[in-house]
Amino acid sequence: MIQGLMGEKIGMTQIYLEDGSIVPVTVIEAGPCQVVQKKGQEPDGYQAFQLSFKPKKEKNTSKGMLGHFKKAGVSPARFLKEFQGDESETQVGQEIRVDIFKKGELVDVTGISRGKGFAGAMKRHHFAGGPATHGSMFHREPGSIGASSFPSRVMKNKRLPGQMGNVQRTIEKLEIIQVQPDENILMIKGAVPGSPGTLLVIKRSKKVS
Repeated sequence: MIQGLMGEKIGMTQIYLEDGSIVPVTVIEAGPCQVVQKKGQEPDGYQAFQLSFKPKKEKNTSKGMLGHFKKAGVSPARFLKEFQGDESETQVGQEIRVDIFKKGELVDVTGISRGKGFAGAMKRHHFAGGPATHGSMFHREPGSIGASSFPSRVMKNKRLPGQMGNVQRTIEKLEIIQVQPDENILMIKGAVPGSPGTLLVIKRSKKVS
């Protein structure tokens, strides 16, 4: 069985559980995905399955990718990702749907976080800042940024102002609250990276304990 699939973030809402408690959930359109390629120990050196997600017009697809899709007998798609799975149960061209997941399972969700533009050190790195009163001259600055005569430069990875967000992030061990196979809908407890419309990669969590 394939250990994950791709999806698109729809948004967030909240639902009531059977015990009457209310939980925030992220609604994801998960799949359907198609198997485009099987990779095995020979000649690739590892075992995986390449899945496609979201249809794409042929005129917008490069000739090389168009041949790749036609070889598998599937329609062109916007996204391709590799997932682990059982080789004996999966064939090229097979459709993978959201019903590979079950209610109560834990999953890891990967996406691109929201871009927030240029931000100062305090907002970007959650610095506390300096005193606000009593004649302090230090308020929202990043503080000392380097040594003096040696090494006469700012060390790499110093936490300074810069672009905030728009980076890949993975949220681990999120619980599946509801699966709706007929509508390809997956409801996951809590928030996941990205804005509505963001591509998400959902995989079964390996850290189940």
